[in-house]
This record gives sequence, structure tokens and C-alpha cells, in this order.
Amino acid sequence: MRISADTVRANYDRIRAEVGPEVTIVAATKYVPVDELGALAEAGIEVVGENRAQDLEAKHARYGDVFRWHFIGHLQSRKAKTVNELCELCHSLASESAATRLEIPALVEVNLSGEETKSGVAEADLERFLARYAKVRGLMTMPPETDDPEDSRPYFRRLRELAERFHLDELSIGTSQDYRVAVGEGATLIRLGSVLYKG
Repeated sequence: MRISADTVRANYDRIRAEVGPEVTIVAATKYVPVDELGALAEAGIEVVGENRAQDLEAKHARYGDVFRWHFIGHLQSRKAKTVNELCELCHSLASESAATRLEIPALVEVNLSGEETKSGVAEADLERFLARYAKVRGLMTMPPETDDPEDSRPYFRRLRELAERFHLDELSIGTSQDYRVAVGEGATLIRLGSVLYKG
């Protein structure tokens, strides 16, 4: 099913009114083919977030000047050069090797759930990690998958407390299923996919 610009515009406008102007809506484009990005532009989307460096390159080649580009996927150090060249912000800094190569502002991904399948810096290691890298603007986390958005609240709240402790301004929390909870807990960026694209 192709993405409809009218559907995206209606969803985007509704969510924008709901979350207010202080929250940046990042349209997650992992599952959006290059040929359908035009619908996002037509709908007024301003910021897109890509998960894979190779997809970022392909999409940026076609629509580089149309959007502001964020990187929201797992950042491998060998892909940092691409992200530096094409993006204004990386949401998912989680390794020292990537940090030494990343030149753009970043958010540190914190693994608050302790799940081995998730990347991210452990909370216990965060202070040491932050002390070494000056370009960190804030924090990001991915809570465990759940059917109840309220289950995400303790993770979002804990991340906000950590951001306040380390005097960081940006919080990238909340996806299609739990962005309302995230905004209530202080999100400055929300990463949205299906809630934008589906009618």
C-alpha cells in the first residue's frame, strides 16, 4: 500500500497540534521506500530519521535538500563518516569507537531495560561515557516492547532524570505506540512511523 500525502498530512497536523511546537516530530523512514519519500515532503514533514547508513545515502541522494536528516539506528563506527556528512543529529551513539569518529551532535542511547538484544550504554557507564565526549546534547532510550504505553513511562522518567542530572537538554523518547506518554515525560524528539503513515 502506497503512502498517501493527504493521510500523512492529516496525521502530522493532528499530532503536531497534540504535542505542541517544542517537540520535534521525526518521521522514521526505515520502511519507507525511496520512491515514496515524496509523499512525506508533500505532506509537510520536515525531519526524517533513517536507521541504516546505506538507505540514508540512497534517500539523501534523491531528497537531500527536502528534509532535515537524523540518524536513529544502531551506529557502527565505520558508518560514522556517512552520518557526519548527511545528518544534523545522531540519536543512537552507544559505543566509544563510534564516538571517536562522530563529528555531529549526538544523543547517547542508554539501555535502561538491560535487554541484551538492545544496544546502548549501561546506566552505570553513562557518567564515564559522557565525560569523554563533548558533542552530546541529550539521551535516547528504547523501552521493552509492550501493548500498554504506560509500561514505557518508568523508562522515560528515568531517562529524563538522567538528562537533568547531567544537564542535557534533548530527550529522544517515544514511538508510534507510546509518544503521548513520552511527551508527558519531557520528550523533545519523538520518532514516529506507522502512526503517521496509516489512515
